[in-house]
Amino acid sequence: MERQYEDDGDEVGKWARQFLSAAGHTGTGNLLMTLCYAIHESFVYSRRTEPGTQPPLMTLHLRRGTCRDFALFMMEAVRSLGFAARFVTGYVYVPGRDSAAVLGGGSTHAWCQVYLPGAGWVEFDPTNGIVGNRDLIRVAVARHPRQAIPLSGSYSGSASSFLGMTVEVKVAREIGAQEN
Repeated sequence: MERQYEDDGDEVGKWARQFLSAAGHTGTGNLLMTLCYAIHESFVYSRRTEPGTQPPLMTLHLRRGTCRDFALFMMEAVRSLGFAARFVTGYVYVPGRDSAAVLGGGSTHAWCQVYLPGAGWVEFDPTNGIVGNRDLIRVAVARHPRQAIPLSGSYSGSASSFLGMTVEVKVAREIGAQEN
């Protein structure tokens, strides 16, 4: 799979390959879950208000970043192993809003999808260690983060005017829907 970012020493690829079995066979699902959990467990989440993403190599060196950075890092890692990957932006639903353990709740969030033959596109949220789409609400999916900008535009008017926006996510159950 074609990589999107410079990495002359293939450091991101080397990082990803450490999770391959020395015996020669690593199950695909196990490998991808391990990569997702490894980012969640060994990298530090930090909020950053600047737009865009930092290069995956910088994320690897700093072991720190935003949800956008972690999604992009995982995309490049799995691409180095031959998987197709896409960037996803949207929201993470936080039931009860009491859980401090879920990062990105209440604001836009980012994760990635990896294509698995037979299963299709599977969601991986390395920021929270989530596999599958439970509680992830997709707004945009793209090959590159800059193609998945959730909101853009311009304003012309008085600088003293208030500009603001809020987003609230509520999940409503259909009447008669059964719990799984």
